[in-house]
Order: sequence, then C-alpha cells, then structure tokens
Amino acid sequence: MPSTSTKKSSAETGKPVQGKAAGKSKKTEKAAAQKPAGKKSAATHPVAPIPEENVNASILDRLFDVVTSRRGTDPSLSHSARLLSRGTGKIAQKFGEEAVECLIEAVAGRQHELVGESADVLYHLIVLWVDADVTPAQVWAELERRQGISGIAEKASRPRHKS
Repeated sequence: MPSTSTKKSSAETGKPVQGKAAGKSKKTEKAAAQKPAGKKSAATHPVAPIPEENVNASILDRLFDVVTSRRGTDPSLSHSARLLSRGTGKIAQKFGEEAVECLIEAVAGRQHELVGESADVLYHLIVLWVDADVTPAQVWAELERRQGISGIAEKASRPRHKS
C-alpha cells in the first residue's frame, strides 16, 4: 500500500498487469500452485504482529486520503496516480485480479499470504472509490444502516435486477 514516505511498498512498485482479468486468474492459480513452499513471491508482504489495542480501521481513512492526494499527480511517481490515470476499467481489472489472488490464498489456507492479499484488495478498492468519487464515510454509513438487519432480510429488500 502506498505511504507518505519515500520508501515504496510492493503496492507502490506494483506487479505488472498481465492480460485480461479472466486470463489473470488462471495465471495466478498456476503461479500459486507452482510456488515452492516457504519461498516468498513478490506479492508476499511481511506481516508484523500488532497488539490488538493499536489496531483500528482508521488506517483505511488515512489510506483514502493518501490515494485522493495522488489524483492528478505524476503517474511516474506514484502507483496510485498511475492507476487513477489509467481509468475505471483498468482500476476495476486490477481490483478483480487482487480479489482472485486473495481468494486463492484463502482456499489454500495460507493465512499469512491472505493477510497481504487482503491488504492489496482493500488498497485497490480504495483506489476504485477515489475514481468513482465514493467516500469511506458513505460506505461506513451504509454498513451502519445494515447493522442489526438480518443478511437474508437485507438482501431480500434490495430491488431485483433482471439480467
């Protein structure tokens, strides 16, 4: 994920986008299957244990502010600026690729890798929000609205869309 420091994280340096989103999932599955046990890939992030009392979701609001500040800046200096300059389609494709990687790690039972891929998914979701002019406050308000409502009842109350 991007940070305000000059040191670039793996999200800032980015992995190259490969092919179409659908093709990437097969490539990602193949790469995950071929990855030797114990060997870190470029996508593996060190996960430092954090005492629970210091953990909260405010990091998402801070990350949103950083990504927002990258809008319209030089794409050669920031991964976020580069993604935003490429448009909604590419941002959505990257989000989808990261989501697939996250699912692969979950199914494989690799908790450490799942944590890193989950961070990638959240980062790319925030880039998508910035592109779409959606704020975290809007999403938090929707989650608050849904709190205490049965998931089945909430889903049933949504308008049905014909495919």
